[in-house]
Amino acid sequence: MIEKEEIEYEKSVLIGIITQHQDEEKSNEYLDELEFLTYTAGGEVLKRFTQKLDTPNPKTFIGTGKMEDVRQFVEENDIGSAIFDDELSPAQQKNIEKILKCKVVDRTYLILDIFAQRAQTSYARTQVELAQYEYLLPRLTGLWTHLERQRGGIGMRGPGETEIETDRRIVRDKIKLLKDKLKIIDKQMSVQRGNRGQLVRVSLVGYTNVGKSTLMNVISKSDVFAENKLFATLDTTVRKVVIKNLPFLLTDTVGFIRKLPTQLVESFKSTLDEVRESDLVLHIVDISHPNFEEHIASVNQILDEIGASDKPTVMVFNKIDAYEPEEIEEDDLMTERTPAHYTLEEWERTWMNRIGDNALFISAINKENIEDFRKKVYEEVRQIHITRFPYNNFLYPEYDEFTGEIKDDE
Repeated sequence: MIEKEEIEYEKSVLIGIITQHQDEEKSNEYLDELEFLTYTAGGEVLKRFTQKLDTPNPKTFIGTGKMEDVRQFVEENDIGSAIFDDELSPAQQKNIEKILKCKVVDRTYLILDIFAQRAQTSYARTQVELAQYEYLLPRLTGLWTHLERQRGGIGMRGPGETEIETDRRIVRDKIKLLKDKLKIIDKQMSVQRGNRGQLVRVSLVGYTNVGKSTLMNVISKSDVFAENKLFATLDTTVRKVVIKNLPFLLTDTVGFIRKLPTQLVESFKSTLDEVRESDLVLHIVDISHPNFEEHIASVNQILDEIGASDKPTVMVFNKIDAYEPEEIEEDDLMTERTPAHYTLEEWERTWMNRIGDNALFISAINKENIEDFRKKVYEEVRQIHITRFPYNNFLYPEYDEFTGEIKDDE
């Protein structure tokens, strides 16, 4: 019997800065997310380094004194990678690598690396590969001298042309090929979407790791991969779902994240066509996360970027089973009460109340309030369907809220 190999996590350190636009609390929150990203990518964080700066150091991102602290820790603990919370310029990355003598990765490339691990289909792999090449093009150094092997033949290398120029040309050619390949696949997917008939399309969107795939499995009784890691799902999954007697298409999409690399937004715009062409958006939110309101804002910003912010939307607050408000001790009169102390009932009475009937509180994993969710989705889909096909109204009747029976038209 073959024994399972234990996963070896790469030793890593995290580096972030505290600025006037990003206070200590915000910096720690971003580093928490960066640590989860590192774990998802196969790394183990041994230490975090932060420094207060007005602006990042243009040469080394952090100051020379703090960089020396990082260098000593890297050397003494055999660190494999130093991961920075913001995107580094090519010059910064080169300078830092000379000092630390280990892999230097920024937040952007870490996300790209996770996407590369998670991509299952040819389409997703092509999108990720394109984003990686576009990220690496301005960062080409001597590390890329192996690339000329991909391009053989006589006369491929001009007189006096350096290796780095050859490498850049190879990468530009590769980018063009990948873009051409994506155009062909986009046309095929557009035809597929057109062949789905006139069924109402519903899309699940939300921040990464909010439970979209788990909810998809509960509603569609399918087996979409779900895991408590960031970007567990990359490939768009479409399932036909029937609630009562009403069929519609439900789409699970890639999760969003703050500071999402622009290369990924561009590469995945075609995947997000599913959201752009949907009739109804179910915005899933992890209410147990302390900063879920910022997650909502990040998702709304990306929806706006892809031209999908005007879609009819239902806010679905998931993971109510894991939500616990922070408690204030009775004798602690100095602690200011913040939204972190709200109960679920109090949250419902805040800005969520303005959403009206378009806010739901559920637990997908424990199937709490799932019937309310199904009922709401049914009502929204039915309304879209009868607006589009008024002559089919009798096929999808309205059900009584309490008895579940069909209402009379009288």
